[in-house]
Amino acid sequence: MSTTPPPPPSMADRLDQLAEKRRKVELGGGQDKLDKQHERGKLTARERVAKLIDEGTFQEIGAFAKNRTTHFGMDKADMPADGVVTGTGAVFGRPVHVASQDFTVMGGSAGERQSQKVAAMMKASGSTGTPFIFINDSGGARVQEGIDSLSGYGQVFYQNVFLSGLVPQISIVAGPCAGGAAYSPALTDFIIQTKNAKMFITGPGVIKSVTGEDVTAEQLGGTDAHMQKAGNIHFVAEDDEQAIVIAQKLLSFLPQNNTEEPPIVNPDELVEPDDQLREIVPPDGKKGYDVREVIAHLVDHGDFLEVQAGFAPNLVVGFARITGKTIGVIANQPNVMSGVLDINSSDKGSRFIRFCNAFNIPLLTLVDVPGFMPGVAQEHGGIIRHGAKMLYAYSAASVPKITVVLRKAYGGAYLAMCSKDLGADRVFAWPTAEIAVMGAEGAVNVVFRREIAGADNPDERKAELIEQYRETFSTPYMAASRGLVDDIIDPADTRKEVAFALEVLANKRAHRPHKKHGLGPV
Repeated sequence: MSTTPPPPPSMADRLDQLAEKRRKVELGGGQDKLDKQHERGKLTARERVAKLIDEGTFQEIGAFAKNRTTHFGMDKADMPADGVVTGTGAVFGRPVHVASQDFTVMGGSAGERQSQKVAAMMKASGSTGTPFIFINDSGGARVQEGIDSLSGYGQVFYQNVFLSGLVPQISIVAGPCAGGAAYSPALTDFIIQTKNAKMFITGPGVIKSVTGEDVTAEQLGGTDAHMQKAGNIHFVAEDDEQAIVIAQKLLSFLPQNNTEEPPIVNPDELVEPDDQLREIVPPDGKKGYDVREVIAHLVDHGDFLEVQAGFAPNLVVGFARITGKTIGVIANQPNVMSGVLDINSSDKGSRFIRFCNAFNIPLLTLVDVPGFMPGVAQEHGGIIRHGAKMLYAYSAASVPKITVVLRKAYGGAYLAMCSKDLGADRVFAWPTAEIAVMGAEGAVNVVFRREIAGADNPDERKAELIEQYRETFSTPYMAASRGLVDDIIDPADTRKEVAFALEVLANKRAHRPHKKHGLGPV
């Protein structure tokens, strides 16, 4: 005797079932864990995505992903979306791909399926030519999954490298980022870390057991450690909300990929000459000033997004616009170490230059540099190798390169700050510029040492020779006579001159020999 099978569920029943499953997924690890996330001063994974992405544009991908591990009871574990929210959306109307780890689901631990989801978004980012944003909040590898979790990490790292120079990659570190997980942000273009977050390869406990050193998580992997000491991160955010705002602003300066130009945004038209620029830089080369004041007078609306502001502050780098078009700014900072170039500033500057070149962003270099930092620590630390990175990065860059010499430009550091000989398309100099092998005082001590020693009044003769050397060599006119300076300009006209040069150079094309790649200093 046969029985009649029950009728299949109706569409309404199926939709109710779908809604219930989606509700469970969106709850992550449960309401109590979501509440604890808020108590820690953090947003949830989905709240972060909602604030980052334009309203109504997020399309989630992989919401019902599930791990396949059966060891240690993992087959019974409830891990909605496998601990990461992935999908596509728009930021200021421009498409992006995004992944946001969910700390409420097994501490955001990265298992095989989670990493596969992230890697899939990265692949899609590369194939569609759209930026990738990864919000990190994870306790590390999911140890219950063993080698599969490590394999997942490897897939993410591989995609990080594949995307490098192809589309912009931004990491937001909004919670713990420990062990192998820290290498993915390190492979991206920009890292934004919140003051709630900690990032390190080995934690305080492991360090204590292996080396005997006592260190707190904050001292080891907090924002101060990574910005001021290690130079690993590019921006510090007070909280998740500010981190997201920084990411949005950063994206507004960048093209979607390496084949596009950056967007033109809110142009600030050229105005009358800016007389204030004549007053900012003291004629006395020994007096400091804040080069960011100069930058503010040159760029649209005074809007400058400084990158790595707390690391190697003797060199200032960041993004701005002139007549609506994105530029990368590199400037010596006379207020810090007289603007000298050292190991850290060379690393900072060269990496920023290479990023701009990869993404078609013209370079504006403001020069006031007394040289490379002398000293045993710098020499033994590899200042030759690190300083060479600046020479390499500028020489290899094929984007428009405009240099303005504000004041001092001495020795090898003059060359390293994008001189004409390193391919600068335009070199302007202010009347205060001093372009020479070294400062007049040092040069006179070398060239006229015997003459000074034999003079009736050595101090008076030395002063005369210093003035003579300064008038002969330490002016922009000698460099201009050799074609190393294109024009000596009134500081008040700098914005206009740079804007005109950018317009002329907009269609610049590089003429370089074919080769697989160069082998720059590392």
